[in-house]
Amino acid sequence: AAVGKVYFTADDAEAAAKSGEAVILVRNETSPEDVHGMMVAKGILTARGGLVSHAAVVARGWGTPAVVGADAVKIDGKQFSVGDTVVREGDTISLDGATGEIMLGALAMAGSKPPAEFHTILKWADEIRKGKLNVRANADTGDDSKVARDFGAEGIGLCRTEHMFLAPDRLPVVRRMILAATAAEEAAALEELRAVQKEDFAAILRAMTGLPVTVRLLDPPLHEFLPRVDELEIKAATGGLSAEEKQLLKAAHAWAEVNPMLGTRGVRLGVIKPGLYAMQVQALMEAADQVAGEGYQPVVEVMIPLTVTDDELALARSWVEGVLHDFAARPRTTPSGKKAKRPQVTIGTMIETPRAAIRADELAAHADFFSFGTNDLTQMTFGFSRDDVESRMMPAYLEAGLLKRNPFETIDQTGVGELVEMAAKRGRKAKRKLKLGVCGEHGGDPESIGLFYRAGLDYVSCSPYRIPIARLAAAQAIIGGAKSDTK
Repeated sequence: AAVGKVYFTADDAEAAAKSGEAVILVRNETSPEDVHGMMVAKGILTARGGLVSHAAVVARGWGTPAVVGADAVKIDGKQFSVGDTVVREGDTISLDGATGEIMLGALAMAGSKPPAEFHTILKWADEIRKGKLNVRANADTGDDSKVARDFGAEGIGLCRTEHMFLAPDRLPVVRRMILAATAAEEAAALEELRAVQKEDFAAILRAMTGLPVTVRLLDPPLHEFLPRVDELEIKAATGGLSAEEKQLLKAAHAWAEVNPMLGTRGVRLGVIKPGLYAMQVQALMEAADQVAGEGYQPVVEVMIPLTVTDDELALARSWVEGVLHDFAARPRTTPSGKKAKRPQVTIGTMIETPRAAIRADELAAHADFFSFGTNDLTQMTFGFSRDDVESRMMPAYLEAGLLKRNPFETIDQTGVGELVEMAAKRGRKAKRKLKLGVCGEHGGDPESIGLFYRAGLDYVSCSPYRIPIARLAAAQAIIGGAKSDTK
């Protein structure tokens, strides 16, 4: 639960938080450019979205209370209404992220601390799971990684590198890279990003020393790092734009897509801007070298997003291996003067489209591991727009019995689940020692974890705050179900 004063923009929320106020950020929906306001908010309320919307995923990862997809909330400028009740900027409300309730005023909150028996049960669960089904965390910062390890995470299953670009001091650099008119300007921006990403990676690798860290290269389309077109056009019509804002509007139009989630993102972005992925891998390897020299034990897994053909993955793997080859040629010694051991690195891909699942045997030829991105796999298998259907059609479908479960919350066993099982079998048939995991939100859902165990996956990965549930559910799956023959 959360209590705070209502603010309607990320900038206003950030300013209020700096002055010492507890803040509730209220938006129609959030986007990456709202992250600085989300970071300081005690709670988040959105009128649109669902379980795997931007607001829900980010809030879950940070442990921030959130109510998303509250379609009764009607936002009008700096106030919102629910029926006849109007809440204005600066008014205090309380949120209950577990029930979805929004309450006027400041309700008293009670802290929660698990009993001693909680830790005993989890210890038993870990003994049952050992060597059979690991639990990792989805985490994007060193602090998140420390929280995850404290909750019992056995590595990072998904580090979303795009989240590192969204801090107020990073976003302008990303925009300079997008706006670059020459190769030299783009290279200068990438070099600046490399330096900050190196420090981000180093913090995560230190927190997870000795445990695997799966780093997903940039996935979202570039328009997500630009201001919204409609907001810039409104400003242009009312108050005028600065020279930089005019450039940003031009870029936003240039990168706009009808369906960006199926457009220029993931490995496709790497094909268009190969220097971007090379920079990220270079930053990651520099960080791994640095922390290894400090006495830590980095275990690095580089993950290529959204590959659908073996040729794509072969090309992307060659980019990564090119950087690794350059690093291998560099002399490196420990502080004592001895030759230093290079960090362990493996290369894999996400399986998040039906085609990737069907052609998993071909992709396995170029992958050391697969990680199932079940959020997108569910969206593409059903033909659902995940940010739209949950607030509009999903309640009606569930009430009418057309769907037994929300497939974004619990995996669709006979459709999406069958694709996971198919990909696991075909991938392991082509490469017996192929490591398999899942990093979608289903990785923290008990019923879904049962299917992942039966499919022969090596690990599940979820929000740090869902790790205790996943540890227990994994043990229950092992006790109650037979594993598939893919291992």
